[in-house]
Amino acid sequence: MSSKGKVLLAMSGGVDSSVAAALLKDEGYEVVGAFMRLGSPGETLDELVPAGEACSTDAPKLHKQGCCSVGDAADARLVAAELDIPLYVLNFRKDFRRVIDYFVDEYARGRTPNPCVRCNDWLKFGRLHDHAEHIGADFVASGHYARIGEIDGRRTLLRGKDTSKDQSYVLFGIPSDQLASTLLPIGDYETKQEVRDLAHRFGLPVFNKPDSQEICFVPDNDYASFVERERPELVQASGEIRDRDGNVLGEHDGQHRFTIGQRRKVGVALGYPIYVVDKDPQTNTVTIGGEEDLLATECIVGEANWLTDIGVDWSECLARHRYNGEAAPARFRISPDKPGEFSVEFEVPQRAVTPGQAMVIYDSTMPDRVLGGGWIAQVS
Repeated sequence: MSSKGKVLLAMSGGVDSSVAAALLKDEGYEVVGAFMRLGSPGETLDELVPAGEACSTDAPKLHKQGCCSVGDAADARLVAAELDIPLYVLNFRKDFRRVIDYFVDEYARGRTPNPCVRCNDWLKFGRLHDHAEHIGADFVASGHYARIGEIDGRRTLLRGKDTSKDQSYVLFGIPSDQLASTLLPIGDYETKQEVRDLAHRFGLPVFNKPDSQEICFVPDNDYASFVERERPELVQASGEIRDRDGNVLGEHDGQHRFTIGQRRKVGVALGYPIYVVDKDPQTNTVTIGGEEDLLATECIVGEANWLTDIGVDWSECLARHRYNGEAAPARFRISPDKPGEFSVEFEVPQRAVTPGQAMVIYDSTMPDRVLGGGWIAQVS
């Protein structure tokens, strides 16, 4: 066994996790790849692939579409064969059903879900850690653009150096006691091109594979139709489109078809820009307004996960409420009677703070450091 230890690496068949595998092996780790079979559309893999059989050079040609699909599994095999590391295909299909149910339920409840964060929490840094223990691995690794550092003698989660690709937002849910056994080798690189150049240097066949953009189980990006297939009772749930004063301006085919901040395809034309500013799943109504109606100054966040010790008083921070958004100056405080809940107040009102999305808190004095986060419950 390597002196640096054994690593179970989540391999998606993409360039980032493939380069992570090559870097870890190059650094002296014993790398074991794990492709998570999730049951995405078009998937036909039905069994766990033993390590010795996975690295076959008879694998299919390189695929370019999807995330965690059969084509991606084939690409992961090609990379594992090139690096001469074992690769397991782990059947997480039943576990992934939890992510799909969450996604559908959130839309039905009038909230906007983030299934990629939940997948990280429940599978990549949940079930995958269980499998790492099973095979005697010392670490779990992934190809995320984030870093694990050390501050005051404690392991901590940091932003990736490539700010345009930073994925620390989707990793806030890592249990704090798992930081010491987590490796994120891609986060130290400042551009995606550097990572692609490394893939080419290592001879990896995925060096020019496009990034996956869509949610893996909704490859056509038609979220509403997917929700309706899962919840047929929503198909005939027509409702009213109202303005902020309650005036009825039109009808819609279900509040689950709209998201807060949406401007296009609202179904009403008033001669000036309008946005979805609120939804009520109980009455199945959608409220529209101007851009100023999207601004929020505070919110309540639940299901908190903290990566460091947090005090009970208001603390200055940087708060990020969307994956593609900027962290904004704010302050936060843990609820005195609900330890799993906290409040956030922004210095400047923020646009489209949306229930169901993750709220991630960064250190105001050390902006790269993730303090923790949770899920937006109420906005005002």
